[in-house]
Amino acid sequence: MALNGKLVTVFGGSGFVGRHVVSALAKRGYRVRAAVRRPDLAGYLQPMGAVGQIHAVQANLRFPQSVVRAVEGADAVVNCVGILAPTGSQTFDAVHTQGARAVAAAARAANAERLVHISAIGADRDSKSNYARSKGVGEDAVVAEFKGAIILRPSIVFGPEDEFFNRFASLARFSPFLPLIGGGRTKFQPVYVGDVAAAVVETVDGSGKADTVYELGGPEVMAFRTLLERTMDYSGRPRALLPLPFWLASLQAFLTAPLPNSMRPLTVDQVRLLKKNNVVSEAAEREGRTLRSLGVPHPTAVEAAVPEYLERFKPRGQFAHYRV
Repeated sequence: MALNGKLVTVFGGSGFVGRHVVSALAKRGYRVRAAVRRPDLAGYLQPMGAVGQIHAVQANLRFPQSVVRAVEGADAVVNCVGILAPTGSQTFDAVHTQGARAVAAAARAANAERLVHISAIGADRDSKSNYARSKGVGEDAVVAEFKGAIILRPSIVFGPEDEFFNRFASLARFSPFLPLIGGGRTKFQPVYVGDVAAAVVETVDGSGKADTVYELGGPEVMAFRTLLERTMDYSGRPRALLPLPFWLASLQAFLTAPLPNSMRPLTVDQVRLLKKNNVVSEAAEREGRTLRSLGVPHPTAVEAAVPEYLERFKPRGQFAHYRV
C-alpha cells in the first residue's frame, strides 16, 4: 500500500504487542517510528514495511527527554509499553505510571492528533495488585495529560510470543503437574495480539470516541482450568493439575522470588490478579466499548492460533507429524 505520509510513534514497538502494532500500521501505509530502549536489537522490524518506512529510535520511559525526542513531528502516538513483573529499575510505577504520564505529556506538547494507550482489563487505582494499581494510576495520568486520549484494555493477550500459553507449555516439559491456582475458576477472555493491533490501527485511523476506555476480549470466556487443559492438549504434554489454594500459591511464589522471572510460574502479584475475573465487563458490552466497535467484528479464537505455535513443545518435535 502507498504511504499516506503520516507518522506514528510506537513506544515499545519491539515488544510482544508492539511489533504487531508496527506491522499493522505499516500495512496501512503509515510511517512508523518504533521507540525502544535497544534500537540496535530491533532490526527485525524494518522488513515489515517498505524501505525506510519503519525506523527504530532510542527512548526510555524513565527518561522524559528521550520520550520528547521520540514524538517530534508525530501525527499519532501509541504506548504499548508494559511489564508483567518488575526488574531492576523497570518498576511498575516507573513504567506503567510515570512512563505513561511522560508519553502523554510529550504527545500533547508535540500536538499529536491521537494518543492510544494500551492498558489492561482489571486496571484499578484501588487494586491490591501492584500491577493493576499502577495500570489504573497510569490511566488517570494519561487522561490528565492528553485530552482526547483513547485507552484500550485487553484481557490476556495470546500470540506466538505470548507469556501465558508459552510459559505453561514450557513448564509442562519438565514438571509432572501444572498448578491449578484457586481451583482454576478465574475467568479470562483471551484476545489475539493481531486483533489488538488491528484495533490500534483503526483507532489511529479515527475510529473510537475520544476520552473513552475500550475493553478488548476474544470470542470465548474460559476458566483458568480450561486454559491449562488446552495448553496441555496443544503441546501434546498431558499433566496432572494440582489444585493450589491462593494462600499456598502465594507462598510458592514468594519462595521462588530469587529465581529469574522466566523460571517462575507466577509472581505473588500475579497470584493476586488471579483472584478476580479478567473479562470484558457488561457495561463495556452494553455501551459498545469493545473490539467490534473498533472495526474487529470477528475476533480470533484461541484454537485458531495457539495450536500452531505450541506445536514446538511436542515431545517428538515441531515437525513430527511430517515424518514417515
